[in-house]
Amino acid sequence: MKKSLVFLISFFLLMSCQYDEQIALEKGVWRAELQVANDEVLPFNFEVTSREALKIFNADEVILVNDITYLNDTVVIKTPVFEGYIEAILKDGTLKGHFIKESLDRVVPFSANANDENRFIVFGDGANQDISGNWEAVFSPDVEEDRYIAKGVFKQNGNKVTGTFRTTTGDYRYLEGAMYDNKIKLSTFDGAHAFLFTAEVKGDNMTGTFYSGNHWKEPFIAKRNDDYELPDANNLTFLKDGYKTLEFAFPDAGGNIVSLSDDQFKDKVVVVQVMGSWCPNCLDESKYYAEYYNTRSSDDIEFIALAFEYAKTKEKAFNSIKRLKDDIGIKYPILLAQYGTSSKQKAQEKLPMLNHVLSYPTSIFIDKQGEVRKIHTGFNGPATGDKFTEFKNEFTSFVEGLLNE
Repeated sequence: MKKSLVFLISFFLLMSCQYDEQIALEKGVWRAELQVANDEVLPFNFEVTSREALKIFNADEVILVNDITYLNDTVVIKTPVFEGYIEAILKDGTLKGHFIKESLDRVVPFSANANDENRFIVFGDGANQDISGNWEAVFSPDVEEDRYIAKGVFKQNGNKVTGTFRTTTGDYRYLEGAMYDNKIKLSTFDGAHAFLFTAEVKGDNMTGTFYSGNHWKEPFIAKRNDDYELPDANNLTFLKDGYKTLEFAFPDAGGNIVSLSDDQFKDKVVVVQVMGSWCPNCLDESKYYAEYYNTRSSDDIEFIALAFEYAKTKEKAFNSIKRLKDDIGIKYPILLAQYGTSSKQKAQEKLPMLNHVLSYPTSIFIDKQGEVRKIHTGFNGPATGDKFTEFKNEFTSFVEGLLNE
């Protein structure tokens, strides 16, 4: 009887494995859609390169995905670093399912078709506007508590448009889209961001809507302004009167409480990174900081990150932090400052010497005497082009100045 039962279990497991191996995403370029509203979809393209790997494309960005699993007719696609994943049923060259962020209880309908390289389907007679250049933008202009400013930076070649919106807290990373007649659509998807921008352009004015997944949308307006600049990122966050330094004590993954008074930080320049593993701008910044730290020429500088995680449990928060560290090779410590919410107000309560926590990420530069010398709000990532280069040059120059004191 036992032998028969073992045989049956082995047989069904073998048949299940054989069945799983028979299904696979078709190699080639696919067109995917996220249903962000009843009448709007967010499209993006990905290329399947093997049964377990694909590439997601956003303008110049290529995201390598090597975590694809199959169970019967279900495919699960997990993007690097971030918690979000796609779960869909594969049938006849199509995928139908959802993009899911469990910690935030967010579910967005998802579908995809093989052998389709179009991101946006262009209607009409082609573009009759060119939005290349800089745009002064305001999001949620009529709602004071939600209003914020931004700078649009775009390049247009025929119907194709690429670029980004920069804000005081960071950029919206790589946007790619199309202009048809006088209407524009831009999108990006990276496993965390699921952004769609739609707008109508009339001369030097733009009126549109911004969708973040299917949980948030807001209007925006913009006008062409080649001279427009956002406020200086070094003046937005500062220490309150009476403070000269930063104080905190948070645990690392091993349960050790770490603070700036520890020996490893004494008499050294320290860069404190306020961030979250869920944050794409933080990912861009962390990649740069990890590269700098891992190749640094001086032992007199240390980095330490304070993670503010929306994961519902401490265990899940540390798992997300570990995934980030492993995926991009971060060797400096990341402490868990908060879990269960990414509220900036709650974050400011953990760092009461700051006037506010305006942005994830925020970088705090501390000299060898332990005094805060500069606080940089937000991060201009690779999608911003010249601004990213400008930040790197400024960072290197400022840190070298502190090291030479």
